[in-house]
Amino acid sequence: MTARMKTQFAPPAAQRPLCVDCDGSLIRTDLLHEAVFALLKARWYLLFLLPWWLLKGRAHLKAQLARHVHIDAATLPYNEPLVAWLREERARGRKLVLATAADRRLAQSVAAHLNLFDEVLASERGINLSGAEKASALARRFGEHGFDYVGNSRADMAVWRHAGGAIVVGAAAGAGTLAAAAGGVTELLRVFDGPATRLSARMSEYLRAMRLHQWLKNLLVLLPALAAHRIGEAQTLAASLLAFLAFGLAASGVYVLNDLLDLPSDRRHLRKRRRPFASGRVPVAHGALMVPLLLAAAAAVAWTLPPLLQATLALYLAVTTAYSVSLKNHPVVDVIVLASLYTLRVLAGSAATGIRPSFWLLAFSLFLFLSLALVKRHAELAAVLRQDGQRAAGRGYEVADLALLMAVGVSSAMAAVLVLALYVHNPETAQLYREPMALWLIVPLLLYWVMRLWMLTHRGAMHDDPVVFAARDSQSLAVLALVLCVMLVAQRGGWS
Repeated sequence: MTARMKTQFAPPAAQRPLCVDCDGSLIRTDLLHEAVFALLKARWYLLFLLPWWLLKGRAHLKAQLARHVHIDAATLPYNEPLVAWLREERARGRKLVLATAADRRLAQSVAAHLNLFDEVLASERGINLSGAEKASALARRFGEHGFDYVGNSRADMAVWRHAGGAIVVGAAAGAGTLAAAAGGVTELLRVFDGPATRLSARMSEYLRAMRLHQWLKNLLVLLPALAAHRIGEAQTLAASLLAFLAFGLAASGVYVLNDLLDLPSDRRHLRKRRRPFASGRVPVAHGALMVPLLLAAAAAVAWTLPPLLQATLALYLAVTTAYSVSLKNHPVVDVIVLASLYTLRVLAGSAATGIRPSFWLLAFSLFLFLSLALVKRHAELAAVLRQDGQRAAGRGYEVADLALLMAVGVSSAMAAVLVLALYVHNPETAQLYREPMALWLIVPLLLYWVMRLWMLTHRGAMHDDPVVFAARDSQSLAVLALVLCVMLVAQRGGWS
């Protein structure tokens, strides 16, 4: 029987109930995947029970996840054009039904938030309401071809075969697409675009999720070779660059994991809610695959370097994972960990090249990066204050802490400047430079930069990541260029 023959026996579209799928259709994410990462964030030790729950069926797995975690329906990334159209249809008197394979508790929270649906059909009592099971339930409830259905995947074909009409989400009309396939079994009523339908657009979102711009921080692995004046040695440079690549891949893997764990708080953030996973432009399941792939690539690169570098990378991954799962929620601990992770990159450069790091480099790094970590937290809190909030989402700070964070941050910056001044005055420094006195010019340059950084932070003009801000700020780049020139003069001697 053709789609045309089927639909002529169905009631008019305006009279048919409109049944709407949730995952990937109504929302630009999947509640099952969201629940898994919510469980990892809140009760990671229960992850070992996932295989046992799954052995009892997908419906049981979903029920257990829904019992142990909370998903804030208000922060989910909804398909706004679809929601707007559904509101129009309901205003015309049409019955709306949320028909989803998600657990009933999660589906009810979505329906309650939207206040849009007259009825909710969802997975419960051991029945996973997906594919043929959903098709059978809807046909029994509304009659064969007595409903229209909104879906987004090949699994929905089983439902469209029994529907009076199809509304397809995330596919362009045309031969060979989901829309064309749905139109082959029932009447195609409407198509809504999904996120990132073009390959180039999808790739840009995956690259955004990797946060390649954050790889700038991994340039710190070059510092030991630079400080020892050995960056020009081919073997040293190659080892440093391989360490940079390994840490970049590892950092991207951790950033993806961090974003997956931070979905609720990111969605409440004015800027972070536009991130690929938080906005739903990249599926959470894809992120779960990206993490092991990126970490495996990092391990493969690190395998070519000394064992000490591999151990340093393993320590970095352990600390960053602990930070993502728990430590970021503890005030003071979080900024000390961030500063330590910056310094760990410096140690990685030493491990890769065999160059022993100096006391001065480590002390300078720790104080300076503690100040930068406090800039980041201060900027986040300032954004909360501008939104009339009192507490940063997913953090342990309150707006009342702003003055304290600035005081400690400026003090830490001054400590870094003092360490630099003592290093310049140290007799051992004269053995590395022909004109060591020229290095004194770096002290006022660093003073200017850190004071300006904190002044912009105090005024609310700071990007919440100071490293990214500095990479895009013309004055910061000018200061860096001057510092490099001064170091070149000090090393080669160029006053006369």
